[in-house]
Amino acid sequence: MLALRPVVLSDLPQLQHLVRGRLLGVTSLVDDQHYLREKILDSQASFAKPQASQGPENYFLVLEDPASGQLHGCSDILATAGFASPFYSLRNRPFISSSRELDIEHAVPTLSLCQDLSEQTLLRSYHIDPALAGTPLAQLTSRARLLLIAAHPERFADSCISEIVGYSDASGHSPFWAAVGQHFFDLPYVEAERLCALQGRGFLAELMPQYPLYIPMLAQTAQDCIGRIHPEAREACDILVDEGFAPTQYVDLFDAGPTLQARTQELRSIIQSRVASSYLCTQSGQGRPWLLSNERLQGFRAIVALLDEAPGDVVGLDAAMLQALQLAPGEAVRGIAL
Repeated sequence: MLALRPVVLSDLPQLQHLVRGRLLGVTSLVDDQHYLREKILDSQASFAKPQASQGPENYFLVLEDPASGQLHGCSDILATAGFASPFYSLRNRPFISSSRELDIEHAVPTLSLCQDLSEQTLLRSYHIDPALAGTPLAQLTSRARLLLIAAHPERFADSCISEIVGYSDASGHSPFWAAVGQHFFDLPYVEAERLCALQGRGFLAELMPQYPLYIPMLAQTAQDCIGRIHPEAREACDILVDEGFAPTQYVDLFDAGPTLQARTQELRSIIQSRVASSYLCTQSGQGRPWLLSNERLQGFRAIVALLDEAPGDVVGLDAAMLQALQLAPGEAVRGIAL
């Protein structure tokens, strides 16, 4: 039974191997030992922080097979985008021009560099082994983050965002980057993405144009990328849309992938999940799948479990489920049906 848990430093070798298979464009994951080590240490400090307040914390989770110790996926939560370093996006909205003499008003779509999405909670770093795509474990790796937020709402913002990877081809070529970013950075898309992961987005303000980019003046191939989702990112997007996220007018700086947004307290796994008291009970293994988590912070655990009966005030779990959640009978469990 696989479980989602906070990352620890001993995960570093496996984590580095895992992220080598990530989708290009997931800039919060990069195959660099120093970067991943710092990300792990930052996450451990965040989980250990005693003050229940929203700040720059990063809560990094890994999907583990406890029997083998093998890692199969990961995801994280940045409590406050833009807290420690600027969080830049491109805002897609029309520029209105008009002439009273000719009685003409015309709207031209533009892209403008902005920090509008700062101070919101950012869901990022989603990656799962390809063999597990389309399974309940993919939902566990993404949605369990919301159960953690539901259990500790004071640590997160009232609004959540997530950047979905935009289109690039099999060779790593991004038509949008080629038409826009490469003119200002003189770097291939792959290198620019890596630089952003290692150094943050602060350098963008120094090199990106400060004036709006008129979309009709871009090559058609670049225009077609605005808001376009990479085929391999479709499942990650669909899971969040099912939760209540919706596309916005904002797109990613590098590949123009869409940014999703939602009010935190309107997300399905937050408003529909229920807390019950656990008790030891044999399960047939033929029941309905549920997403379950404990209510802890440092000892957070989440699993997918087949339950014969829907939880009410109490929920029956077998010994393997209790062990995976690191619970004793009588302790609280949060759950939502898949």
